[in-house]
Amino acid sequence: MTRAEKEQFVSELTTAFSESNAVVVCDYKGMTCHELESVRHLAADNDAHVRVVKNSLAQLALKSAGIEGLELKDTNLVVWGEDQISTCKVADKAATEFKNFEMKSGALEGSAVELATIIAMAKLPSRDELIGMLLNVWQAPVRNFTIGLDALAKKKEEEA
Repeated sequence: MTRAEKEQFVSELTTAFSESNAVVVCDYKGMTCHELESVRHLAADNDAHVRVVKNSLAQLALKSAGIEGLELKDTNLVVWGEDQISTCKVADKAATEFKNFEMKSGALEGSAVELATIIAMAKLPSRDELIGMLLNVWQAPVRNFTIGLDALAKKKEEEA
């Protein structure tokens, strides 16, 4: 890469990192190309992005985006996205699915957090699951009312 290409790449990464709400740095050393493609497809399905980035370029982009405190050593793959939970779920699922994939550190809403926080975020239900739970709670009174009316109608039919 020429210097101009590197500067353009860093500016693109800076924009992407500053617009995202979650950034997870992972180690991918020892993974096959097929496994990396699986991680990329998993990320694409969850509206997240995955990129293998040189440490020096990633450090510049993260610093320009206002994200401090992420340690970049050895081989790094960066997962980022707008939805915090789905981005953390992508990294966590890849870490459990592939033995050579390991989460190192992460940032949520521009500030570095511990790895335990990233794992906890991955365990939370997604936005769609939460909406489904809420709708189920809202439908419960109506469902119970109709079940009660049906039981009352059956009782009246038996009495008549």
